Amino acid sequence: MGRETHVLRFRKGELALDHTVVMGVVNVTPDSFSDGGEFLDPTAAVQHAVRLADDGAEILDVGGESTRPGADPVPAEEEWRRVGPVLERLRRKTDARLSIDTYKPEVAAKAIAIGADMVNDITGLRDDRMIPLVAEERVAVVVMHMKGTPKTMQRAPTYGDVLSEIFAFLDDRTGAAMAGGVAREAIVIDPGLGFGKRPEHNTEIVRRLAELRPLVHPILVGASRKSFLGAVGGGEPGERLEASLAAAVVAVRNGADLLRVHDVAATAKALKVVDAVVRGGS
Repeated sequence: MGRETHVLRFRKGELALDHTVVMGVVNVTPDSFSDGGEFLDPTAAVQHAVRLADDGAEILDVGGESTRPGADPVPAEEEWRRVGPVLERLRRKTDARLSIDTYKPEVAAKAIAIGADMVNDITGLRDDRMIPLVAEERVAVVVMHMKGTPKTMQRAPTYGDVLSEIFAFLDDRTGAAMAGGVAREAIVIDPGLGFGKRPEHNTEIVRRLAELRPLVHPILVGASRKSFLGAVGGGEPGERLEASLAAAVVAVRNGADLLRVHDVAATAKALKVVDAVVRGGS
């Protein structure tokens, strides 16, 4: 089964999404849910990121603030202290696109200044300063849905219809971005698995993912190692590889164009088969 091919535009060049693009997770934090503290040292983080790129990650998503449920916000100065040295060294060591995982415009601006190609904003560009920044710099942007904040998002989240609410939010925020000068081709949408959703919400989102296709933006899904996979199949975060791969396969089958993952090598191998089936060998 073939389907339409999106093009993701960066300020320098573009990426044809005629295959599923893997975004590798680079957490430069002491407290992320899956690998907190493992790559807090800049040298370890850079080595890890280069390995992910070698394994098949075309985008490296570097973040300095944990957004696990219940996490407290991190001051912008501390966030930049963590990610700045990593981004600067990565720009010299890899040709992979670099994404800064932040909702703070001051951190995004510094990252862009040293070569970041994308801003991954879990708040959906809710800070009024973010849209003018990404529009002026012409970087790509991920617009994600989240109910509440990381501190509060898992306190009994409820929805009338989860996909309808996500669709409406993403439609509103991408519309605001384009009205503010962001190119349509530079925008990726993310339904925000695990961000203010119960396990049953997350499985429903993956099952009904195709309902986001009318927004006509590439869809990013980040299911890797998340707690809803543990709720379904058991296991601690590091024991959820098979569950993560299963979610990835279903997500691509239902419309995902990009996957944000921890286990890049295994995912890239699985996607060779998935893409051959879903995209007709394109």
